[in-house]
Amino acid sequence: MLRPSRLRDRIVAGPAAAYSVLDEALVCHVGVVVDGRPHVLPTLHARVEDTLYVHGSTAARILAAARPEPLPVCVTVSLLDGLVLARSAFHHSLNYRSVVIHGDALLVTDTEEKARILGALVDRVGTDRSAQCRPPSQKELAATAVLAVDLVAASTDVALKARTGGPIDDEADLALAHWAGVVPVRLAAGAPEPDGGGDLPPVPGGLAPTLR
Repeated sequence: MLRPSRLRDRIVAGPAAAYSVLDEALVCHVGVVVDGRPHVLPTLHARVEDTLYVHGSTAARILAAARPEPLPVCVTVSLLDGLVLARSAFHHSLNYRSVVIHGDALLVTDTEEKARILGALVDRVGTDRSAQCRPPSQKELAATAVLAVDLVAASTDVALKARTGGPIDDEADLALAHWAGVVPVRLAAGAPEPDGGGDLPPVPGGLAPTLR
């Protein structure tokens, strides 16, 4: 079992909080060891009930390593919520939510399941987006690998850590004439920018993901 050994007071127990971070974040990083060297792949992810899915090219070394045995992975997701400015340089920090998952990734080989999961991945960038575009061809499905991580099986190695609140200055520094506080940080989607080629229908509702 791998659990955080530092700042244990920032650990948030229970799967619901970890799942909420996985659902909010649009990018995760998948770390594996291939041929004795660490590799980290940033990629889109989707959680479907108690399974986390990631995808990439079948030519990618990380995804190729998942054949045919389960592949030990470390998946990380981080959300930045604020810049914490203290009176002292030492106590500057970040408000964040971060999930680390250690588990075994299995290659999804069933064509129908793969197509369904790829649809869920596309829907991460826009509500019902998978129904608003051409589905993948057989060639495209063959060129795409999907890995599944069972979050229930990995539950003892799923850790959510978070920091909230303002700076924690030393008492002796509280009287210093330096500004201290928090600068909130939020991810926001801009207005959709239509592609210049061909005749396009009106921008679909729910095109941009829900970003908080």
